[in-house]
Amino acid sequence: MTVLEETTGEPTGEPTDARGRVAELHEIRAQAVAGPSEKATEAQHAKGKLTARERIELLLDAGSFQEVEQLRRHRATGFGLEAKKPYSDGVITGWGTVEGRTVFVYAHDFRIFGGALGEAHATKIHKIMDMAIAAGAPLVSLNDGAGARIQEGVSALAGYGGIFQRNTRASGVIPQISVMLGPCAGGAAYSPALTDFVFMVRETSQMFITGPDVVKAVTGEEITQNGLGGADVHAETSGVCHFAYDDEETCIAEVRYLLSLLPQNNRENPPRAETSDAVDRRGDVLLDLVPADGNRPYDMAKVIEEIVDDGEYLEVHERWARNIICALARLDGQVVGIIANQPQVLAGVLDIEASEKAARFVQMCDAFNIPIVTFLDVPGFLPGVDQEHGGIIRHGAKLLYAYCNATVPRISLILRKAYGGAYIVMDSQSIGADLTYAWPTNEIAVMGAEGAANVIFRRQIADAEDPEAMRQKMVKEYKAELMHPYYAAERGLVDDVIDPAETREVLAKSLAMLQTKHADLPSRKHGNPPQ
Repeated sequence: MTVLEETTGEPTGEPTDARGRVAELHEIRAQAVAGPSEKATEAQHAKGKLTARERIELLLDAGSFQEVEQLRRHRATGFGLEAKKPYSDGVITGWGTVEGRTVFVYAHDFRIFGGALGEAHATKIHKIMDMAIAAGAPLVSLNDGAGARIQEGVSALAGYGGIFQRNTRASGVIPQISVMLGPCAGGAAYSPALTDFVFMVRETSQMFITGPDVVKAVTGEEITQNGLGGADVHAETSGVCHFAYDDEETCIAEVRYLLSLLPQNNRENPPRAETSDAVDRRGDVLLDLVPADGNRPYDMAKVIEEIVDDGEYLEVHERWARNIICALARLDGQVVGIIANQPQVLAGVLDIEASEKAARFVQMCDAFNIPIVTFLDVPGFLPGVDQEHGGIIRHGAKLLYAYCNATVPRISLILRKAYGGAYIVMDSQSIGADLTYAWPTNEIAVMGAEGAANVIFRRQIADAEDPEAMRQKMVKEYKAELMHPYYAAERGLVDDVIDPAETREVLAKSLAMLQTKHADLPSRKHGNPPQ
């Protein structure tokens, strides 16, 4: 038996037998689990934050966590570091299960060096990332750190380089989820940016490259940490954050839900789930949800709710680029990715942010074998000087590239408007959609009838005795000739025009048929997508 010295954690005397050694081990482990002090834990709780171990307990199934390198300590000297060598070195690493499936995790312990990254700290993270990649299981990072450990100099910075390199190597191989539960500043913010999903908690988590003090010194602008890089800013304005919640418990519960919709790796399919929602359930309410008049808005979210299993779906980037919806849901128990125009916001047009949002979502679905269902009601790309100067051509091409490059099952459904280049970009048959359906309310055309008539019949309208009457006549003629609901179907550009009430059944049966789809890509190192 031995006793640990209170300040350093070093044994005060040598144990004399095996039982003494085991007792010593248990004491050391107890100290590592307890953390630096009760005062530090109280300070963490006072900020409205949980400790790293409390967070891991919420994330993983009860009793499943297996810690790695719990007793790791730094070897740095100078600036008083040699006198302070706590176990874990400020990061807890290991693996456990979420709903019985393996998940790897690392969690910064803000109570130790403010969660700052040093050489030993980084090495632990590198190891658990390598283990996740080798095992083919998701990696979740619970971030609450003050950046690089300044006392360790460039050794700490090099640690970030190793994390970034592994983030990139794991991209598209295993799901990577970053949960922001505290500050994340400077270069540290690039690791979450490289991962598949970013979660944030309001008031307690912030992300920025340069903090408010630097911003003020350089630009003269005064702003708070939350105003600069808080959860709402990144969820609504920058698009850096995919999900934002009011508290850690809700946030971590939603991480568990997201994991239930994702495969373990890129060699597996997402897990199926039993559902009591009949596959042939009719959706007669859809006939009333979507107005036949293309100028009347409606809520696409209600359409999605009516079609998917039990009306449940998880919307990604819900508050950013709201003119397009990206969501994960299930159809007959199978996970699908849904991309849909939202007529309630900007009439559902595609703009720079919507194109980027949807492109990244398509890429994620394709990487992890998630079939893609696209609901179209799009009047075109958003016109304007800001959009053109901002690079709408370049950004719109990202969505086009993502769809063209995707090899997972792809089904598109045209509810109402599908005009111009936006129709082609949003997974039309011509760019590789496996199946394309339309409702009888569809209008597929180069542009709206009014605009088309003004261009094609400009001279006739100008020369007419009653120009407005002539214009209305030409609009009606154009619609009757080129925009009737069966025009595209007659030319094989739509596989079928379906009863909206049968949409759920048609989509589910189509997905079941496409389960064994196989597509070969040309041999290449990688493509060169638009940036």
